[in-house]
Amino acid sequence: MTQTRTYALPPGGLLPQATRARDRAVFTDAYAFIPASTMSDIVTSLLPGWTRTRAWIIARPLSGFAETFAQYIVEVSQHGGATDPEPDAGAEAVLFVVGGLGTLTMNGTEYDLRPGSYVYIPPATGWKIDNPHTGEFTFHWIRKRYEPVPGLDAPEAFVTHDDDVTPDAMPDTNGAWATSRFVDTNDLRHDMHVTIVTFQPGGIIPFAETHVMEHGLYVLQGRGNYLLNQDWVEVEPGDFMWLRAFCPQACYAAGAEPFRYLLYKDVNRHPSLTL
Repeated sequence: MTQTRTYALPPGGLLPQATRARDRAVFTDAYAFIPASTMSDIVTSLLPGWTRTRAWIIARPLSGFAETFAQYIVEVSQHGGATDPEPDAGAEAVLFVVGGLGTLTMNGTEYDLRPGSYVYIPPATGWKIDNPHTGEFTFHWIRKRYEPVPGLDAPEAFVTHDDDVTPDAMPDTNGAWATSRFVDTNDLRHDMHVTIVTFQPGGIIPFAETHVMEHGLYVLQGRGNYLLNQDWVEVEPGDFMWLRAFCPQACYAAGAEPFRYLLYKDVNRHPSLTL
């Protein structure tokens, strides 16, 4: 049976004045939890070089916390976009579309993007993006400073789609826990992986993962309960979790539909010995 995939969007707008000034948002030494309800109009940013565009910046390097990446949710209105989006020539990026339609031009080739489109952009790559359609075009933009290695070329650019990637089931889970991997995990040219993790109802991470990679997790679909350090947090579509290195984590899916999230992690490089 084919299950419908959906992709959560920031709600925007502004909560009514009668709303109690209390929410599930948490910022700790080990993790941050940013619920979808906090992603209103008043927390958006405008970006130099972009027109008719706003962004929710949900992760940025912070000394002593998560240090390797930035993550935006970018909303482009009709006739908006950017002809030179990336201000850092050493940055690589992943784009993942969650709403609307847009056009990407990269290395002289034009691509039509739709919900579920996935783009990898190597450093020093020229690209531009626009929305020639009615309605909003919304995508995640994950940026990381690429770490070159002698003898390894930077990875090639590519465009694919969520529907075109077969999830890899974790061993002994009968498919209840699977990961959509958009690049070969053995390809050491890549120093970050952005994947989609899917848990079927009842699926679990049955132990507290504790590892050197830091994470950004954005809930695309479904509900779950997530262990963040010592706290169990109920998560739902549009919520974002930001975990520093070694923060224990586990989860189990709740509800009647798959629990899916977009996952960032830094990989395949030696830890820096300087702070």
